[in-house]
Amino acid sequence: MLISLNWLSDYVNVNLPVEKLGELLTSIGLNLEGVTDAGDDIVLDLEVTSNRPDCLGHLGVARELAAATGEKFTPPTVGRLPATSPKADELTSVQVDAPDLCPRYTARVVRNVKVGPSPQWLIERLEAVGLRSVNNVVDVTNFVLMEYSQPLHGFDYDKLAERRIVVRRARAGERLVSIDQTTCTLDEQMLVIADADRPVAVAGVMGGLNTEVTQATTNVLIESAQFDPVSIRRTSRKLQLSSESNYRFERGVDPVAVDAASLRACELIIELAGGKLAEGMVDVWAQPFEPRKVSLRPARCDALLGTQTPPARQVEILTAMGLQPVEAGGAIECTIPPHRADLTREADLIEEIARIEGFDKIPLAHSVTHPIIAESLARRTRRRTGEVLVAAGLDEAITFTFVDDKEAGLFAPGEALNVDTTVRKSNNVLRKTLLNSLLRACKTNQDAGEGEVSLFEIAAVFAPAEAKQASEHTELGMVTTRSLRLLRGVAEVLAERICPLSSLTVMAAEAPGFAAGSVATILLDDEPVGTLGVVDAKVRDFYGLDRQVAGAAIDFEKLLARADQQATYQPLPRFPAVTRDLSLIVDEAVTWRQLAEAVAGVDQPMRVATDYVTTFHGKPIAKGRKSVTLSLTYRSPDGTLRGEQVDEQVQAVVAAAGKRFGAELRSQ
Repeated sequence: MLISLNWLSDYVNVNLPVEKLGELLTSIGLNLEGVTDAGDDIVLDLEVTSNRPDCLGHLGVARELAAATGEKFTPPTVGRLPATSPKADELTSVQVDAPDLCPRYTARVVRNVKVGPSPQWLIERLEAVGLRSVNNVVDVTNFVLMEYSQPLHGFDYDKLAERRIVVRRARAGERLVSIDQTTCTLDEQMLVIADADRPVAVAGVMGGLNTEVTQATTNVLIESAQFDPVSIRRTSRKLQLSSESNYRFERGVDPVAVDAASLRACELIIELAGGKLAEGMVDVWAQPFEPRKVSLRPARCDALLGTQTPPARQVEILTAMGLQPVEAGGAIECTIPPHRADLTREADLIEEIARIEGFDKIPLAHSVTHPIIAESLARRTRRRTGEVLVAAGLDEAITFTFVDDKEAGLFAPGEALNVDTTVRKSNNVLRKTLLNSLLRACKTNQDAGEGEVSLFEIAAVFAPAEAKQASEHTELGMVTTRSLRLLRGVAEVLAERICPLSSLTVMAAEAPGFAAGSVATILLDDEPVGTLGVVDAKVRDFYGLDRQVAGAAIDFEKLLARADQQATYQPLPRFPAVTRDLSLIVDEAVTWRQLAEAVAGVDQPMRVATDYVTTFHGKPIAKGRKSVTLSLTYRSPDGTLRGEQVDEQVQAVVAAAGKRFGAELRSQ
C-alpha cells in the first residue's frame, strides 16, 4: 500500500523524521517496506495485513498514526451539498437481485458535469500512489478510493438503458468488455452491475467500456457499494482481472462508510467538474449495520501481556482507536466501529492495547517452561495404527473433507450434509466415508503412472442425524489395488496390536459400493466395526480406475474404545509345539468361519492355535465341493507331546467336522 506523506498530513500532524515514522508504523503493525522520494513528497510503501482493510486508505493509516502519537485525527468533513430536483430516486432505480453478494448498494446522480483534465494537485496525489490521471470525474473516484479505502465507480448515466441499475448474477455466456479492453466471458457465479439490457460492470472488479465516463459525458451516476469478498475474489481470479477495487472488496469494506465516500466524491466532482447533485440517493441495504459490543477486563489485559497498564491508560488507547470505551463493573465495554470487523473478542482488544502501548514494553521472562504431558491414549493409538499400516505396505494419505453429491451416495446412500451451493457449487458435500476420498487418490496415482497403490487415512466422516446436525466420528479407511486378502490380514494384525484381548472375525454381508459375494462385515468381539470388500465395478468406473480395488472402512473410535487392553504376561513355553495340517473336503457353501467355529467347539486344552492355510478347487475334488487346508498347533505344559497324543486330538477335530458338515479327510 503506497501512502503519500503529504496526503497523510492532511488528516494528522506527522511531526516525525521519516526514519522514526517508519519505526513507529512498523511497531503498530504497518510494516514499512520502502521509502521513495517523489519530489516535494515522500511515498511510504506499507505492508497491510489482510485483516486490516481499513488501512488500505490514507484515512485508516492516519487514524492509526494519531492513536500511536496522541495527535488529533482530522478526517475530511463534507458539508450539506446543495441538491436540486428531480430527486435521485426519480432519475434512477436500483434493483438488487443478489443481496447475499451485494449487502449494500448506493447510487447518486450528478448532472451537467464538465469532464476534463484534473487540477495539478489531484494528478500529483494520484501519481504518488501509482495511479494515472484519466479525467477529473474518474480521478475523483480514484482519489476517494485511496482516501477512504472505499472503491467507487462512475457510470455515464445517459448510456444506462432505462437509466437504472440491476445488481444480479451474470447469465451463462454473457460478455462484457472492461475499461481496460479485456473481453470477459461471464458465468452464473459472477456478480454483475447491469442496466435494463446488459451488464455494464463486473461488480467489485472493473467497469465496462460501454458506460465509462468520457469527455462526452454530462451526467454521472456514482456507485458506492459493499460486495461479498469471496465472490469478488473468485470472479477476479477466474477472469484474471484485477484492480485496486477488487483488492479492497476481497478484504471487506466499511458498510457505513459507503455513504460517506459517495458524498465525498460528489463534493469533489462538483468542485472540480461543476454540475448539480440530485437530491438524496438510492440506498438498497439488506441489513443495516448493528455495532458489536466487546468487553475488556483490565486485569486480564495485564495478566495476558505481563504488563501493568493502568485502566485509565487502557481507556485512553481504546478511545484513540475510536472504540468508545465505557468502564462498568470492573470491565471496559467497547462499541466496535464498522471499519474494524477484525475486533470480535477480548483478546483482540488486548492486542490493540499492546500495539499502541508498544510490544517492546512487554517484559521478557528469564526462563520458559514447557510442561511435559504424557501421550494420550488416542494419540498413542493413532501413532501405533500408522506404524502397523505402514509396516504392512500402506502409505498414509491426507485428503479433502468435501466430495461431490453423486459420489457421496456410492457407499452410503441417503441424505448427506452439504454447504450452501452458492458458496460451493461442486464438491460441497461432507463425506460419509473415507473410501470416496481414497479412491480419488487412487485415480490421481493412476494418472501419474502409479498403478499399484495401497493407502490409508484416519480422519473424520460425517453422516446426517436428526435436524440435519452433523454426526461426526473418526474412521480408518484403507484401499489397495493388490488383493482383498492383504486388507483382511492388515485388519487382523491391527486388531492384534491395538486390541490384544479382542477377537477380530469377518462375516459375509452385502454393502453398497462393494461387489456382491466379495464383501464382509468386520466384527470385533462380535460387534460390527466396519466393512471390508472388493469395490464394485460401477464404482471403479465412476472414478475411472482401471484395476480392481479392495477397500475397508473401520470405525476407529470402536478400536480406540478397546485400545487400553493389557495383554497378560505369559512365560515362554518350555516344550515344543506340534503342528498338523489337515485338508478337509467340504461343500462349497461352508465358510472358513463356520469351519473354525466347529474346530473351536471341540474341547482340546492342548490346542493353542487354529490357522487357515488355503482352499483348493478342481480335480480330484468333486464339483460343488472344495478342499480347505487348516493348521492345528498343539502344546503341553507338562512335557513333549507324543505323536499318538496329537493323532487322537486331530481325529476328534475330523470327526466333529464330519458330523457337522459331512467333511472328509482329503487323501490326495
